[in-house]
Amino acid sequence: MRVPHITDVFFDLDHTLWDFDKNSTLAFDTILSQRHPTIQIDDFIKEYVPINQSCWKLFQYNKITHQELRYNRLKFSFDALSYSINDDEIDFISDQYIDILPDHNHLFDGAFEILDYLKSKYTLHIITNGFAEVQDRKMNNSLLTPYFATITNSEMAGVKKPNPAIFEYALEKSKAKKESSIMIGDSIDADVQGALDVGLDAIFFGEYSNDLSSSIKQVDHLLKLKDFL
Repeated sequence: MRVPHITDVFFDLDHTLWDFDKNSTLAFDTILSQRHPTIQIDDFIKEYVPINQSCWKLFQYNKITHQELRYNRLKFSFDALSYSINDDEIDFISDQYIDILPDHNHLFDGAFEILDYLKSKYTLHIITNGFAEVQDRKMNNSLLTPYFATITNSEMAGVKKPNPAIFEYALEKSKAKKESSIMIGDSIDADVQGALDVGLDAIFFGEYSNDLSSSIKQVDHLLKLKDFL
């Protein structure tokens, strides 16, 4: 059902437009194949993905620092593999990962097609919890930047989604109104509920979930946003 009165569309970046899991795997494969070739990339990623998600959740709610996030997600992953590695090497891998991650720029299927479609009808924006330098490189390298009128990251706003202040910051920066704006993202807590709590409409992007309230809009492919917008 088409959403009326929308003028501004806000997107999350990672896991919504930018295929974080695929790009992250490619980055780690490059690093580990050179420095720790006995580790199978599939085994590492199997441990890393849920650990990284857990660490990001803690970081999102200010329960760990940026540095703890970067260290813990690697340390806990190597520990889960029972692989011995020293802290200096963890720090090196962490830095190298951040450096080469934006060199891989796979987007979700339909990303450019839906952005071309939406840009002709709405003003588009980004709200991301990622770090400014890395997110800017991702946007530029993947050719996403020209589609968006504004880009808000958590470093600019001083808080992370779902904190209402980052949404308020993005609205003020974009000169958009809550009642005519909608947020699209993969996180129920950070993107969808965060937006709804502030007064924006929202669409969840990801595998369909029967656990979500029937009032929450869902799409499992970017092109299905045409059903609403």
